[in-house]
Amino acid sequence: MGQLNAIIVPVTPFQQNCTILFDADDKSGVVVDPGGDIDRILAALDENAIRVGEIWITHGHIDHAGGAMDLKDALGIAIIGPHEADMLLLSNLEAQALRFGLAGKVRNCTPDRFLTEGETVSFGGHVFEVLHCPGHAPGHVVFYDRAEKFAHVGDVLFRGSVGRTDLPGGNQAALIASIKEKLLPLGDDIGFLCGHGPGSRFGDERRGNPFLV
Repeated sequence: MGQLNAIIVPVTPFQQNCTILFDADDKSGVVVDPGGDIDRILAALDENAIRVGEIWITHGHIDHAGGAMDLKDALGIAIIGPHEADMLLLSNLEAQALRFGLAGKVRNCTPDRFLTEGETVSFGGHVFEVLHCPGHAPGHVVFYDRAEKFAHVGDVLFRGSVGRTDLPGGNQAALIASIKEKLLPLGDDIGFLCGHGPGSRFGDERRGNPFLV
């Protein structure tokens, strides 16, 4: 097993961080949150000779799941996640697309498997624990690699900010509880990548994030 590496491919007009997680030695990996611009994702995979085994979805918003079915068709792989509480969001992606002027660029998403708290997902020897972290979206999940002290937190937590809760299914109290009760206790030294903007560490956010202090 080699080092865990990540490539971020900004996709969609929302500049969402589609993330390719992969093992540096055997080049096996996964694509997290392919919201769109599938050609750009496929190009990044080809350029780095990465073999993707699964698509992982953190939550059902259009900029995270809108391109999942097209990527599944292109690569012949399964869509894993999020939690089934996001089923309604995933089945309404095409309707969301109409409101954002993205008609025809998005397909409703049907995961091959939903995830629940306490499950694990893995590739190339890298094991990620699944944490159900609602608040930004009812079925939002976080992927946590304990051995690498790394988490992919989607839109739950950002550097200096937290996820929006003014979208359907959002809940501010639930979001803050997810962060304070599930993420921060993992340790100050846990580094994370998120759905928009740069990553950070849990300790930096615990000490300096205005939404958490």
